[in-house]
Amino acid sequence: MKKRIIEKVIESPAQVLEKSIEGGQYIAKQLPANSTKPVKKARDFWFLLGPGLTTGASDDDPSGIATYSQTGAQYGFGLLWLAAFTLPFMAVVQEMCARIGLVTGKGLAANIKTHFNAKILYFATLLLFIANTFNIGADIGAMANAIQLLYPQFHFYYLIVGITFIILLLQIFTPYIRYARILKYLALILFAYILSAILTHPNWHTILHYSVLPHITFDKNQLLLICAILGTTITPYLFFWQTAQEIEEEISEGQTNLKLRKISGPTKMKRMRIDVWVGMSLSNIVMFFIITACASVLFKHGITNITTAAQAAQALRPFAGKLTYFLFAIGIIGVGLLAIPVMAAASAYAVSESIGKSHQGLNVKLNKALDFYGVIIISMLLGLLMNFIGFNPIKALIYSAVLNGMIAPIIIALIILIARNKKIMGEWKNSKISSMLAWFLTVIMSIAGLAAIYSLFP
Repeated sequence: MKKRIIEKVIESPAQVLEKSIEGGQYIAKQLPANSTKPVKKARDFWFLLGPGLTTGASDDDPSGIATYSQTGAQYGFGLLWLAAFTLPFMAVVQEMCARIGLVTGKGLAANIKTHFNAKILYFATLLLFIANTFNIGADIGAMANAIQLLYPQFHFYYLIVGITFIILLLQIFTPYIRYARILKYLALILFAYILSAILTHPNWHTILHYSVLPHITFDKNQLLLICAILGTTITPYLFFWQTAQEIEEEISEGQTNLKLRKISGPTKMKRMRIDVWVGMSLSNIVMFFIITACASVLFKHGITNITTAAQAAQALRPFAGKLTYFLFAIGIIGVGLLAIPVMAAASAYAVSESIGKSHQGLNVKLNKALDFYGVIIISMLLGLLMNFIGFNPIKALIYSAVLNGMIAPIIIALIILIARNKKIMGEWKNSKISSMLAWFLTVIMSIAGLAAIYSLFP
């Protein structure tokens, strides 16, 4: 008897797609009537989620947590409105990336190379690789520091080596279906930040006020922090990862042929949009609660200089208690395990597609995808080396923000041009509203990039 597992919702919570692992065939099956109960509905909804959830969750990496913590500590609730403001822009761009992958059956870098000057792609890919490597190095160090918060006896250098090789082994030797499931469940760790904020007993009336009404003082530090939030929230590695994962999902479902992958119906698009919006919403909800926790505790007690996520956890402990401290530290470790592989793989997808190896990815074994996994290994080892040579993690994040600020507007513009091209996208081309929002974001990200470059000069 062949083993079957539930993979996707098709039309309703009562109808699912089952895959025979041995035979690779998919069949629609009607579930019993009692499957429409709340628990069953929740389970079916969970199976619907995939690349969008993972992408959104990976956006809250340790460097992002540090940025949001600094925001709450330095300006209280003043910039809380950014959580709601950035959501539609994030979701629109990520939805475009996912749609490009579903319609063309190819990754973002492969599409850019096909429809534009390859030199633009090579330049963007190089900057993406460097920026992601800086970020990976900072995040490895942040995870090690978070583990030391819980187990001070562990040596920092042993921890960073262990973290690096555990992540590498999981990425290289874990089958994609199982690995995707691991990343998906790691997304649940983000709820630790929501709970940690609730435990600080914030003033919800004040929070509602600052969530809706923007408060900008226009001082240099605040403007630079806003740019940092934009850079860590809407970041290029998410674009490449989102597109690639839609394709990886289809390949894992047996659609190894490019022509099969290019068949995209309304049901598939609806599932994708729900997945993307849920993932981006989770990302920004977590941003909201991290700012809330630090504003409620650190800003209130005059602790305004937070430079790392681990430092934020330590600062919260005396005022918010051990449980909040524990949840914050656990969150850093969990999102690091999620975000670092996403960054490394995003670089690998971009590089391998740029050099014409678009058939390589996490679904392919090491011996058949040496270029792809080589990029992951090099990026991870360089990130590890940064911690050994004592490279300042704050500088790493600044350099990463500058590089992302340089390439994000370029990549977003190319995404828009592809997504609105009817010859490429057919009936799934951009709506006018999507294009307008994305172009507006391009302008905002261009300003943020210039501000990030300006921040390097005294």
